[in-house]
Amino acid sequence: MNTESATTVHLAVYDDLADWEIGHAVSQIRSGDWQRQPGRYDVVTVGLTGAPVTTMGGLTVLPDITLTDLKPTASAMLILPGATGWDTEPESLAPFASAAGIFLDAGVPVAAICGATAGLAREGLLDHRDHTSAVPEYLQATGYAGADRYRHDLAVTDGDLITANPTAPVEFARQIFLRLDLHQPRIVDAWHRLFAQHDASAYMVLQEEA
Repeated sequence: MNTESATTVHLAVYDDLADWEIGHAVSQIRSGDWQRQPGRYDVVTVGLTGAPVTTMGGLTVLPDITLTDLKPTASAMLILPGATGWDTEPESLAPFASAAGIFLDAGVPVAAICGATAGLAREGLLDHRDHTSAVPEYLQATGYAGADRYRHDLAVTDGDLITANPTAPVEFARQIFLRLDLHQPRIVDAWHRLFAQHDASAYMVLQEEA
C-alpha cells in the first residue's frame, strides 16, 4: 500500500472507536463501486502509536502508520471518528485534533464526527467555521468560541472541514464522497437515497453506473 500518495485517505484509529460512524465512508472509498475511476483511493489507518487498538464493537485494528508519520502532503483527507476518549480523556486524543489543524492549514480536508467534533472545538478549529455535532450544548461545554457558527444539520461542510452528528454516518459519508469527488453527484444522491431513505429505485441508478 502506498502511504505516500495524495490518493490516500487517512483514518484515525484509537480505543473505543465508534465502528458504525465510519463504516459507510471507508468501505465505499476502498471498494470503488460506482466510481468513475475505480480504486483511486486507499484507506490507511493512523494510530497514536503502532500498538493495536480495540474498537467499541470489539474489533482489533493494527494501525498502518503512527501519527508522527502522518503528512498532509501525502493525504487526500483525514477522518476522525468518535470515541469515548474524546470525552473521558480528551488530552489523550488531543494530538489528533492538533494534526487536524495542521491538515486544515495545509488545505487538506478533515472529516470529524461525534466526539471528534469536541476535540476540534477544544483545538479552536470550529471557532470560525460552520459546523455541527450532537447538540450545541455538547460543544459549548468545551468552552469554545464558535457557538454562532453551529448549524442544526446532520452533516455540515465548510471548505475543507466536514462535521457530523453521531446519528448520521450516512450523511457523513455523503459529504466525504462529495468532498473527495469520489462519485458523480447523481450517484452520491442515489447512494444516499438507498441507504438513508431505503429508496429501492435508487439501487437501479447505482447498478446502471456499475
